[in-house]
Amino acid sequence: MRVIFAGTPEFARVALERLHAAGFEIALVMTQPDRPAGRGMKLQPSPVKQWALDHGVPVAQPRSLRLDGKYPEEAAAGRDAILAAQADVMVVAAYGLILPQWVLDTPPLGCLNIHASLLPRWRGAAPIHRAIEAGDSDTGVTIMQMDAGLDTGDMLLIERLAIAPEDSTATLHDRLAELGGRMVVEALQRAPGGGLIRTPQPADGITYAHKIEKAEAHIDWALSADQIARRVRAFDPFPGAQTALGSEVIKVWAAAVADGPAVPAAGTVPGQVLALDADSVAVQCGQGVLRLRVLQRAGGKRLPVADFLRGFALSPGAVLGQAAA
Repeated sequence: MRVIFAGTPEFARVALERLHAAGFEIALVMTQPDRPAGRGMKLQPSPVKQWALDHGVPVAQPRSLRLDGKYPEEAAAGRDAILAAQADVMVVAAYGLILPQWVLDTPPLGCLNIHASLLPRWRGAAPIHRAIEAGDSDTGVTIMQMDAGLDTGDMLLIERLAIAPEDSTATLHDRLAELGGRMVVEALQRAPGGGLIRTPQPADGITYAHKIEKAEAHIDWALSADQIARRVRAFDPFPGAQTALGSEVIKVWAAAVADGPAVPAAGTVPGQVLALDADSVAVQCGQGVLRLRVLQRAGGKRLPVADFLRGFALSPGAVLGQAAA
């Protein structure tokens, strides 16, 4: 079976690697244009493109596939590459482009999407982050027959995966990537014999996982300790939960809700440092107390609290959350 693979980040690269290892012929890789990254801000290929380069697979990087859109020449070149590939199916995973109808209609088996949620919950760009932020107990992967809507196509395969209490987006991402890679191989193995049953998504339970914005990184200490702890995990590795003390910006990479009453003690305010010990910094929240365990200064490394406090003056009574000067 000849496959066009469209994807960009590491989540997609894992699936591409699994398809190749399973013996599917990767006729074409489509991915986002190279982006500047690193301290030198040099253009860097996506993980999917790097895999394709390493394996001698043709790559197309159009900024759009809409023939009547902003980049008609790039879209036309993308169309030519898709047609020349003569693929049986297109597999899509975190590609980053909307596929117009002509793309969906081109491969005989259509376009299959690997989506990291239990659809219809968390349609959209950031399903892993939003599931953790919302406190979901589980998530999963849905292999979907794509249509013109935003993650609205019929479900072909779906598997559930538990979210552990300590999971961050980084750790959950890796398990979901492996699950998605295994499931899409199974889907393509079953597809030629009509072994995939299309199931419309339920009309109830639809939620949208909106793109993570950098502004969301700022910790609102008026929220409950539980909400903030979930955001810390959801925003690891990007954009990283952060707070401020004077001119210093501090990123919080690990935190846990402290045992004790939810109601703040008299005279305390949200963001106030209550106590410090070898393992954590206790901070008052709108409800409950949060123990910060791994912190990072701007330009520094992630450090356990004990190491962080050796180079940063922090004492009980300080109030976090002040705007950086």
